[in-house]
Amino acid sequence: MADLITLIILIPVVGAIALYVGRPGSPRGVALVFNGLSLFYALMVWQKFDASAPGLQLLERHTWIPSIGAEYLVGIDGLSLLLVLLTSVVFPFAFCAQKLERGACALLLVMQAALYGTFTAQNFVLWFLFYEMSLVPAFLLLKIYGGENRDYAAVKFFLYTFLGSVAMLLAFLGIYFAKGTFDFAKLADLGKTGLLTGNVRWFVFAAIFLGLAVKVPVFPFHTWLPDAYQTAPTGVAMVLTGTLSKMGVYGFIRLLVPLFPNEIKIAGPWILALVVCSIVFAPLAAWAQRDLKRMVAYLSINHLGYCLLGLFAIRAGSIPALIDKHAALSGVFLQIFNHGITAAALFYFVGLLEQRRGARGIDDFGGLMQCAPLLCGWMSVAMFSSLGLPGLNGFIGEFLIFKGSFATAAGFTAIAVIGLLFTAVTFVRAMQSLFSGPLAESCAGFSDLVLKEKLVIVPVTLLMFAIGLSPQFIFNTFNATVAHMARLFS
Repeated sequence: MADLITLIILIPVVGAIALYVGRPGSPRGVALVFNGLSLFYALMVWQKFDASAPGLQLLERHTWIPSIGAEYLVGIDGLSLLLVLLTSVVFPFAFCAQKLERGACALLLVMQAALYGTFTAQNFVLWFLFYEMSLVPAFLLLKIYGGENRDYAAVKFFLYTFLGSVAMLLAFLGIYFAKGTFDFAKLADLGKTGLLTGNVRWFVFAAIFLGLAVKVPVFPFHTWLPDAYQTAPTGVAMVLTGTLSKMGVYGFIRLLVPLFPNEIKIAGPWILALVVCSIVFAPLAAWAQRDLKRMVAYLSINHLGYCLLGLFAIRAGSIPALIDKHAALSGVFLQIFNHGITAAALFYFVGLLEQRRGARGIDDFGGLMQCAPLLCGWMSVAMFSSLGLPGLNGFIGEFLIFKGSFATAAGFTAIAVIGLLFTAVTFVRAMQSLFSGPLAESCAGFSDLVLKEKLVIVPVTLLMFAIGLSPQFIFNTFNATVAHMARLFS
């Protein structure tokens, strides 16, 4: 079927229109139907994708605004496919997490379409359009459907992301006036010999870095994230951490590193210092939190920091051996997928606790193992996955990242390893407070998992075990892309 990528982008938009026009009695059911269609065609793209070919595939190119070099140009490689699959998995998971109003379901579908476009667009104008299109529903979901302090969190989210987006737009306009193209592949070729010259290159580099660092987020541009995740409804928080945060990491891989290899080599130690701060300080901040949502939010910053550690270590450190470069990039790709699944699962479990107790503070619970052993057991699996226990999905990605990074930036990586310890301590403390000890009086009527919750949790947890025990089916998706990028980043 031709134009598969366009079809995947359009299906959620049609779903949002159907919700708005049709006013169905079960908006979540309608949203899940369109999610199912998106997942079906995403799997079809996966089936048609030639994993042995390194370049872009299923390209769709149409003239759009020729006067400014803007094209409708979409295509996928292993990284894009991985993120399309992640988006197709996380959104149904989020819709199953809680009942949402019709407007919230429609906004989530619009965000899903924008994410598909962001991960497949190969021209900056088109990419930026989808990038901004994803931020608008995120702001509205926080502003309209958020909890306590939603106005403050939504405005803070908007200001940070808006300023970052403006900086990126101005930077790419400067690149276009200098080079006359918005095409990512052409710009990457020009970047090998230096995209820009003089002091202008540093202003452009800094602007793009700022826009993407806010989105990940990287320390010290992270302060919007805990507030946004804390106030967001459970399903929205799952989408924000599971997919929207990946836009920043994707932008670093697709834009900043290929376009500015020389600048990254020079500024790399400073970037790695910020990344290590994200990895070490975030779990310390999580340790200090009493609100479970804020705790998981800070740990999300920590785990995305591992992705940037692997990416920038091979560009800013000593010249790595090819096997170390492959290991680091493979770990980054896999960690992107793993974090999306695991962080969304953690927010889902926090939502279940809040739904039953009416609160989500660590001190509001105690002794849950006595009345809800299944919930405690499955939630423990998600926590162990997040801290990188061997046998679960989190271990593989982190191990490969550290293997590749130690060979090129040993000092920064050694400090980053401390973040693993702080993460483990944070989760062990949370497990002890929530699950162990005498049963809290306020939790006397606490119910265990019901069938519909098991049907949501079990497939996701089995996916964690599948990747942890036999990850090759995921590696096969992007091995050729990793080899191709390793050569480009040389």
